[in-house]
Amino acid sequence: MKQLEERGHLLTEQINPNSQNLDRLSCLELVDLFNQEDRQTIAAIAKARLPLAEAIATTAKALRQGGRLFYVGAGTSGRLGVLDAAECPPTFCTPPELVQGIIAGGADALVRSSEALEDRAEDGAAAIVQKEISPLDVVVGITAGGTTPFVHGALQAAKSRGATTIFMACVPQEQFSCDVDIDIRLLVGPEILAGSTRLKAGTVTKMALNILSTGVMVQLGKVYGNRMVDVAVTNSKLRDRALRIIQDLTNLNRDAAANLLENSGNVKLALLMHWTGLDREQGEKLLIANQGNLRQAVQNSQNQL
Repeated sequence: MKQLEERGHLLTEQINPNSQNLDRLSCLELVDLFNQEDRQTIAAIAKARLPLAEAIATTAKALRQGGRLFYVGAGTSGRLGVLDAAECPPTFCTPPELVQGIIAGGADALVRSSEALEDRAEDGAAAIVQKEISPLDVVVGITAGGTTPFVHGALQAAKSRGATTIFMACVPQEQFSCDVDIDIRLLVGPEILAGSTRLKAGTVTKMALNILSTGVMVQLGKVYGNRMVDVAVTNSKLRDRALRIIQDLTNLNRDAAANLLENSGNVKLALLMHWTGLDREQGEKLLIANQGNLRQAVQNSQNQL
């Protein structure tokens, strides 16, 4: 039998002294303890602000040049990556292939545990080959404890193919190092339930992914002010949001906003047509010339007057 690697020294596996009487706490005491411990997620994000900002800038540059963003993980980490990727098309109207999640075990692992598959580094490498990762792409390896072979296999394969690599883990570098371009450590300390990294580690990872993907989309011009002007109008809720964005930014009434949305096909083009007086075809050309950046397109239109 293969000798198991000792992992007890890892921060994510250590015993939390604040929860050693966990099984004797009242329900209210449990809630208070979780609330106390979860404050560490905010501090962890603050300490990782520089590599997070670098990851945003690097990824936005890659996507502008035709690259793609991939999240790779297993278990909770993998599910969080898939979730973040899946939220990009409805929020920012991105094509599904622009941001993708790769999870050990594939789609079945999203709803059923398949932890044994995380030990197969060769599967991670094979996923990179299957996705035809290139030097234009960015690959983010997510592993709370830092050691997941599936993730490291993927990162090594991505690096060998010239892609930009980013590592996201909840253990310090001195406990487990990784040869990547950008190293993000989210140190939230031991879990309330020892080793259960779906807790604080999962929470801080979700926060970091929120920041990364949203920051990238802001840099790509998919946001105007704090409005999601590239929202995909695919259901009644999102149509209502689209109309409210148009109304708020143009002072049009609901019917006029609806007509403008219908004539333009999307919020960003509707706003550009309203503010510049351009027709749909002219507006589309102007947006293309400005890489889809609405604010930049409006400014350039005004400069040409």
